[in-house]
Amino acid sequence: MDSKRRKLLLGGVVLGAAAAVPMLRPKALGQGGHSEYFESISRALHKAGMSSPTMVVDVDRLKNNADTLSSHLQGNYDFRIVAKSLPALGLLETVARRTGTQRIMVFHLPFLRQLAQAQPSADILLGKPLPIAAAKDFYAKPTGNSFDPSKQLQWLIDSPRRLQQYAELANSLGQSLRINIELDVGLHRGGVSSDQALTEMLNIIQIEQGLELAGFMGYDAHAAKMPGLLGGPDKAIDRGLNIYSQRLEQAKRQLGAVFPSELTLNGAGSPTYQLYKSRRNTAPCTELAAGSCLVKPTDFDIPTLSDHIPAAFIASPVLKRLPHTQIPGIENLTGAMRWLNPNRAQTFFISGGYWKALPESPAGLSINPIYGRSTNQEMLNASDRVTLVEDDWVFLRPTQSESVFLQFGDIAVYDRGEIVDRWPVLSNS
Repeated sequence: MDSKRRKLLLGGVVLGAAAAVPMLRPKALGQGGHSEYFESISRALHKAGMSSPTMVVDVDRLKNNADTLSSHLQGNYDFRIVAKSLPALGLLETVARRTGTQRIMVFHLPFLRQLAQAQPSADILLGKPLPIAAAKDFYAKPTGNSFDPSKQLQWLIDSPRRLQQYAELANSLGQSLRINIELDVGLHRGGVSSDQALTEMLNIIQIEQGLELAGFMGYDAHAAKMPGLLGGPDKAIDRGLNIYSQRLEQAKRQLGAVFPSELTLNGAGSPTYQLYKSRRNTAPCTELAAGSCLVKPTDFDIPTLSDHIPAAFIASPVLKRLPHTQIPGIENLTGAMRWLNPNRAQTFFISGGYWKALPESPAGLSINPIYGRSTNQEMLNASDRVTLVEDDWVFLRPTQSESVFLQFGDIAVYDRGEIVDRWPVLSNS
């Protein structure tokens, strides 16, 4: 190839690359400011005199989600509220009234103590096994009200070793402990996974007078995300329910005439509870647990929850607005980066940050992957199409509700244009 042809070929490659770059550039996102919905929440926050990062719960959406859940259960299953996903008495009481339940699933000793104190009529099931020291601590500090652990509290137990520890505690207390046995139905995060383990645990319950078999629990969150290559959610649910049924039959055979006539047979979770609707005649479960679906963080944007709507948002004020995005040390590339990605044209620093959350409103906001995260002043970028100024509110949607809800103090309760209440969150200590 002669020199002239090489130059022509090289020039064509360069021109082609230059032409391709604009095609690879992302489109400028954003349509101005907030939608009317978020503008309404913004006005409500300003009217309430709020100025710091706040968790906002739309109580009307919360109730709608509770109604959606009830419509799927159709009275075929009892409902148990998962407290860790709705960690405020106001949230729990609102959902309890809307769904007509007093059943709560608790995962932490501090939550257990607070709920037993504040809701003495509650029926409480532990959602995970607690160290024996936690159980001892609970009984060492009585609630001082009508809550009766021997009738209203079930300890979740996952192994013969832990069950023996609880048997010793029951003997030392001189009172009965209700035991719910955790089953591994496919999640493989502990629980009974063999006939031998279940046999041993049932033997301990039979021998120890201080223990009472109260039920079984099988959590199957993995099923909702099971890929089609492995059979999809339906196959995973059916496999888990088959395991559940086998364990129940084993218990019936072993206990015979002393098998309890009434047991708490708990299953599901937010990702999978709707899959039980078509299995009401075959599923061994008598109650289903859920919590996160009632506020719907982004991790729950899944097909099985398509009819639930987001009901919780983090609101944070804009502290600073810059008409550019500069990265320390490479300031000379500011113009190039803006050209390559028009969504880096503006910078907004908000109060707080680094939460398990994603920008929601105004549309077009994004986290800068190069600048780094901050719990003090988080950087958000946007194109010139986004219109925000200092003191405006930015809204982010949590990816989960559990620990995120506990980071902002009292929850701001939004209801059709107004902040109508503040709900204290449960304490971790």
